[in-house]
Amino acid sequence: MTDLSHFDPNGASNPNNNIFGLPTNEDDARLVILPVPWEVTVSYNAGTARAADHIFKASMQVDLFDADCKEAWKQGFYMRSPDRKILLKSDYLRKEAELYIDYTSRGEAVEKNNFMCKSLKEINEGGVYLNNWVYEQTRSLLQQGKLVGLLGGDHSTPLGYFKAISERFPDFGILQIDAHCDLRKGYENFTYSHASIMYNALKEIPALSKLVQVGVRDYCEEEWDYVKNNKDRVVTYFDKDVKERLFEGDTWKKIADEIVEKLPSQVYVSFDIDGLDPKLCPNTGTPVPGGFEVAHIFYLLRRVMQSGRTIIGFDLSETGVGEVEWDANVSARVLWKLCNLLVASNS
Repeated sequence: MTDLSHFDPNGASNPNNNIFGLPTNEDDARLVILPVPWEVTVSYNAGTARAADHIFKASMQVDLFDADCKEAWKQGFYMRSPDRKILLKSDYLRKEAELYIDYTSRGEAVEKNNFMCKSLKEINEGGVYLNNWVYEQTRSLLQQGKLVGLLGGDHSTPLGYFKAISERFPDFGILQIDAHCDLRKGYENFTYSHASIMYNALKEIPALSKLVQVGVRDYCEEEWDYVKNNKDRVVTYFDKDVKERLFEGDTWKKIADEIVEKLPSQVYVSFDIDGLDPKLCPNTGTPVPGGFEVAHIFYLLRRVMQSGRTIIGFDLSETGVGEVEWDANVSARVLWKLCNLLVASNS
């Protein structure tokens, strides 16, 4: 184990150490954070492929004391460096996707343009490549007995991790914090679009027995129908409905406990930062008015733990990059809480 005898958790963070200034190496870490620098299919604002570096920098400002999970960090958190090959592939395919989206937005027929047909094929093949890469990386870490947190990138990034974790947990649920359902089928003809992550997960992973979505406030009729026609596997707490219940006298505790009761005993947390109020993530890819304060979601996650359920993994996605590092600052603190809860849940 890492020697912490000379490490002062109350002092200023050393940026020469790893995430949160922790002097941990990967071998000794209980939890490994895998950054996935990918944003090929983002629909609006780009930048999230480079979020991990910004979150790493902001993490040096996070105090290590967590009253909910005291000293969980002593078991070791470690973040790998973003894979440059993945980033370069994302950059290349992102340019292809931008041209494709612009072309189709003008109502042009893709099948009549050989270049666009080629681009679409390459983009969809890139999605398959990324899914396989994430699967292999996370599967290897899980086989080593590591806990794994995935750091996007856009919200398409964790599908391979879902598949890897399903091999260890044949019946698990996903608690999705998100402004969007992400239940579109091949959005913009991109099979593995960020807007299709949960559609693909439900389609491809039988072990995913329940998807519970919280904070959704921007969705299409196709997704509305999907939710209504798949009540056995999907429960969606729309932001409008939650807020109206709060306005009319329900407590967040009551609603949070109701959400938790919909989840199976093994819970994966998929946290799209745009589930929060956009004042906390103004540079996220597709910000939407509404959403939650950080305290709402931290309370909900604590209720998951207190219910006796086990948090088995997490991803944090869609952090934007702006001139001011506010998005990264908020995401660093969300990441810290997720890391602590994951370790505490498996101690």
